[in-house]
Amino acid sequence: MSAPAIITKPKVDIDPDLLSDLETFVHEQGQVVVHCIYLGMGFELIRIWPTTYLFDLHSDHRSELVHHEKISQAPQWTICALGLNHFTLVFSGLPRGCEAFDLIEQCESQGGAFSIRSIRRNEQDVYYVRI
Repeated sequence: MSAPAIITKPKVDIDPDLLSDLETFVHEQGQVVVHCIYLGMGFELIRIWPTTYLFDLHSDHRSELVHHEKISQAPQWTICALGLNHFTLVFSGLPRGCEAFDLIEQCESQGGAFSIRSIRRNEQDVYYVRI
């Protein structure tokens, strides 16, 4: 399995209605949206743990997962298709002074947790990552 990566110029098709709803979510509530891409290698099961957070690199602030789309939350599972699978995570807002943060899934599963380090903050607070 390759290391997670931050995608700076994603090539993703997302339902325009969902994108519009999520943008409204972000602007009205100060939330952070992370669109995730996972390459399925066959019959696989994935899920997100509620103990997935954004950690500000320069303070002790932790943004909590408040919503998820197209992925189940543990203990439930989502079946992955062969090829690219897309899901979206929505977190509570980061502090205004935050310039970079880590996305870390803290879970009980051996080897199943992921982390993406040093994500540079942008004005939209919308990010695309490959897991």
